Parts: sequence; C-alpha cells; structure tokens
Amino acid sequence: MSTKIEKLVFEDKIIEAKQLLEKLSNPQITLSDSIEVYKTGIKELEEAQKLLDEAKLIFTTQEKN
Repeated sequence: MSTKIEKLVFEDKIIEAKQLLEKLSNPQITLSDSIEVYKTGIKELEEAQKLLDEAKLIFTTQEKN
C-alpha cells in the first residue's frame, strides 16, 4: 500500500469518526443507536491508530537504515 493511499485511508477514518461524534451529539438519538454509533466510532479510531502505529514503525525502521 502506498503512503498516499494510507494517508487517504487514515483521513477517511478520522472524518468518519467525527461524523459519528456529531451523531452522538444529537439529543434525538436513541440509546440503541448511540451504542452502535459508539462501537463503530471506536472501531474507526482503533483502525486509524493502527495505521499511525504502522507508519511510525516504518519511519523508525527507515530512519535506522
């Protein structure tokens, strides 16, 4: 996967997490919907963190070489 594609995927996950946060801020959201939105948001953020960790590992490895 190229760095440009990884960047786009990371940005997409952050945008999705922000949109989910906006949904949670809606006072009309039901409890069951809020639980599902929360779970999805956590998943998006965990995947974004994984991408950051992988990029950091690659950067650190290349820096040592």
